[in-house]
Amino acid sequence: MKKVLLIEDDTALRENTAELLELSNYEVITAPNGRVGIKTAKENQPDIIVCDIMMPEVDGYGVLQELSMHTTTSQIPFIFLSAKTEHKEVRKGMDLGADDYLTKPFEEDELISAIESRIAKSVILRNIQPSGPATAQNEDQLRNLNELKNFFDDEGQEFSFTKGEVIYKEQEHSNMIYLISKGVVKTHKMDESGKELITALYRADDFLGFTSFVDNVPYQESATVLEDVKLVGVSKTELKEVLENSKNVSLELMELLTDNLAEIKNQLLQMAYSSVRKKTAQTILQFAQILGKNPEEGIRIARNDLASVAGIATESLIRTLSGFKKEGLIEIEGRNIRLLDIQGLELID
Repeated sequence: MKKVLLIEDDTALRENTAELLELSNYEVITAPNGRVGIKTAKENQPDIIVCDIMMPEVDGYGVLQELSMHTTTSQIPFIFLSAKTEHKEVRKGMDLGADDYLTKPFEEDELISAIESRIAKSVILRNIQPSGPATAQNEDQLRNLNELKNFFDDEGQEFSFTKGEVIYKEQEHSNMIYLISKGVVKTHKMDESGKELITALYRADDFLGFTSFVDNVPYQESATVLEDVKLVGVSKTELKEVLENSKNVSLELMELLTDNLAEIKNQLLQMAYSSVRKKTAQTILQFAQILGKNPEEGIRIARNDLASVAGIATESLIRTLSGFKKEGLIEIEGRNIRLLDIQGLELID
C-alpha cells in the first residue's frame, strides 16, 4: 500500500481528502501546517506528498524548498494543491521542483490520477537510473518538464498574434514547436464536406504544434487565435537534441501528449453519443474553463466556434442556447454568455 502525506491547514478539506485517498487504497498521514509537514515527511518517508500552498508557519513553497535540500526527501514526488490559478503562481511552484499543480476545487479522479501517475513515474525513473557511483549531471540535461518550458522561455523565438490570426495551417511544413505564454488558441481541421471541426483548445503554459520528430511531416491541423496570443517557438531539430539528452523530460512529455490524446478521444466520444443539449452544456463549461473566466464574467466566443467544438450545427446550438436562457441556466448579452447555474449545466443529459 502506497503512503501519501497530505499537508493541508483546512481541517474539513484535510479530513475529506484523506478519506477519499483511503477509500482509494492509500495509506494516508496528515499534517495541519508546513512545519509539521516537513517533520512528518522526514520521519515517515511517504511515497508522495500532496501539499497546500497558503498555510501558517511554513507555506507550501517553503515545505518543498526544505525537503528538496535533504537527500532522504528530495526525490519524493510533490503535488501542490492550491486555490491560486495565476500562471505565475503555477510556474513558481513548478520552478521549485514540484511534479504537479492541482487547483481547488478539484475533481476526485483528477487527484487520484495525478497521484497514480506521479508514483508510477517515480518508480520508472528509479529503475532506469544507472547503477554504481553517482555521476555529475550533464549540464545540457533538463530535469523535468518545467525546465523544458523555461528553456523555451530563455532560448525560444518570440511571436505575437492577434485574435483571428492563423499561427500555422494544415499541410504547412512543421518546423517549430511552440509554448503559449499568453492567450487562447484553437486547433481545427476541415472535414470532407468543408465543415470546420475544432480538435483542441490551448491556453497559457500549453505546448502547441507537435508532429513527428523523425520525418518533416506537415501540420495535421490548423491553429487560429481566439484571444491575443504570445508564443515562444523552438525548432524541432533543436528540441530533438535537448530531449535526446534528457530522458526524464522525454518521459514526462510523452505522458503529457498521451493525456492530450485521451482528452481528444473523450471529446470525440462526447460528440458522437451525447445529446445536443449535453454537447452544448459541456462545450460552454469547457470554454469557460479554458478561457479562465469566472461564471459572473461571462465568456465571449463565436457561436460557430461553440458549435464546431460541440460537433453540432450552428443553428442547433443557437436554439439550444435560447432554451438554456429560458430555463435560467445562462444569460445571453450579445455575444457574451454568462453562466447562472453551473451545476444545472453539468447535470444535463
